[in-house]
Amino acid sequence: MGNIFSKSISKSPWIVHVNCNSCNGCDIELLACLTPLYDAERFGVLNIGTPKQADVMVVTGSVNYKNIDVVKNIYDQMPEPKAVVAIGACACTGGVFHDCYNVIGGADKAIPVDVYVPGCCPRPESILDGILKAAEILEEKKHKQKKAVNG
Repeated sequence: MGNIFSKSISKSPWIVHVNCNSCNGCDIELLACLTPLYDAERFGVLNIGTPKQADVMVVTGSVNYKNIDVVKNIYDQMPEPKAVVAIGACACTGGVFHDCYNVIGGADKAIPVDVYVPGCCPRPESILDGILKAAEILEEKKHKQKKAVNG
């Protein structure tokens, strides 16, 4: 019975969304993924409010000196294994804000990023593809973790 349960939830990523410093265009497109038109829940994707229950961290906006510690803190609260998706040009590289005095760069300047979804703003289909790719990476990490524990 436990095997059936683990298979049923294995590809159902729970995401926590972190907006670092953005124009909110990517945030709007991410929210569009949750509407009936794109229906992210059909893939088991749930947007939850706490990192302590999240499998995937979705980052929008560029990392700056004011939010880098917050991004790291949220990432550290997530249980292992975990995956990170950088959505939009700002989260991938710093985007149009890259040369601003307070911007450090993309999300990978603060935490390890598994999937990059470029664009300004990326379409909801691309965002869903990125989250589902992160779910695959999460499964690979779970198998590696299981092998390490079992020897």
